[in-house]
Amino acid sequence: MLNPAFSIAHMKQMMPIFYPIVHTLRDAMKKKLEEGSDEIDILGWMHRCALELVGQGGLGYSFDPLMEERHDEYGAALKEFIPAMFSLSMARLIWYKFQPLLEFVPASWQRWVVDRIPSKRIQRIKNVSDTITRNASAVLKMKKDAFKAGEETVVKQVGEGKDILSLLLRANMEAPEGERIPDDELLSQMSFLVLAATDTTSSSLTQIIELLALHPEVQEKLRTEIKNACQDSEGDIPYDKLVSLPYMDAVCRESLRLYPPFSFINRETQKDIVMPLSQPMRGVNGNYLQEILVPKDTAVLIAIRASNRHRDLWGDDANEWRPERWLSPLPKAVEDAHMPGVYSNQMTFMGGGRSCIGFKFSQLETKVILNILLQSFRFSPSKKSGEVNWNVAAVRYPTLGRDSTKAELPLKVEVL
Repeated sequence: MLNPAFSIAHMKQMMPIFYPIVHTLRDAMKKKLEEGSDEIDILGWMHRCALELVGQGGLGYSFDPLMEERHDEYGAALKEFIPAMFSLSMARLIWYKFQPLLEFVPASWQRWVVDRIPSKRIQRIKNVSDTITRNASAVLKMKKDAFKAGEETVVKQVGEGKDILSLLLRANMEAPEGERIPDDELLSQMSFLVLAATDTTSSSLTQIIELLALHPEVQEKLRTEIKNACQDSEGDIPYDKLVSLPYMDAVCRESLRLYPPFSFINRETQKDIVMPLSQPMRGVNGNYLQEILVPKDTAVLIAIRASNRHRDLWGDDANEWRPERWLSPLPKAVEDAHMPGVYSNQMTFMGGGRSCIGFKFSQLETKVILNILLQSFRFSPSKKSGEVNWNVAAVRYPTLGRDSTKAELPLKVEVL
């Protein structure tokens, strides 16, 4: 039911939603620079913009006007969820161990126990989860009430009825009663959509802009391509032309290959499988193996970053950021490897039934933002750029120094 919402046809309908948000981002950044500083925390602005893009494009809800600081309880809770969750490393291990048993315990009993656990971290994640659920329920109710009132009411809302949640509700209402998604699952899908899209996209965008700042010749070449495309367009570059810009595409592909938001990801086998090996390996008995048995319920760690940088596939310059590699045929070894990823012979967005369904949404966000910002600003390293350290966590994030816990990436920004 979700697949049509991420089709190319629907992505084209996102353009009238995305462009006004990114224009506001540009104006907000200019306003910040006019206040006297020539440096901007790119990560902070990319996170705010990514949240607003997925808010309006995904839920038909505005989290952040961007031009002014406004506290939104829903948005604040979503930002806090992942840090709160990862502060519970020991509690999560215990929960995973007893998860099969918890399926037989009523949810009301589980909640009664959680309410009484004297742990600030557990109470923090409980309160954050409650805030997300409460606000998501309010958004869902508002959407359903609008549909009951009629299409004229729907199109007057944020997203004009083109957002993913509106499409999902339409499909749900038209489905046979036995196939409809219940409200509790809709709420889960809403929260997952925002959580999955915001941190990953903002991390990728921040990394790309930093790379452009560190490689001014690439930045100028991309800016020239964008300006040439604008000359042939009336107003903003339309969808078909934007996604077809070769150098823009090369910069995005190379950045996501070398610096995927997730360095690795966990999966668990649902049944016994025999996994073929790309190269023979010697077993403990000294014999060479062409395949190995992976039993059901085995935890598998997939090294996305290592796969994307494999020298046997990508060549001796596999660890170098070189967008030009995408402007000519890829090495035969890459094509012959038949990587199962859904994007550009790499594993950044994974593959198969558990691949990232929203990768086209993320790609469009990235290209719209780069398009508008590079027309308006020139980015260069700040005085603090030498201190930037990218940390491996659930999603990669930059800090100034290895000991800092504050996620940020300042760059010098010049208005063009």
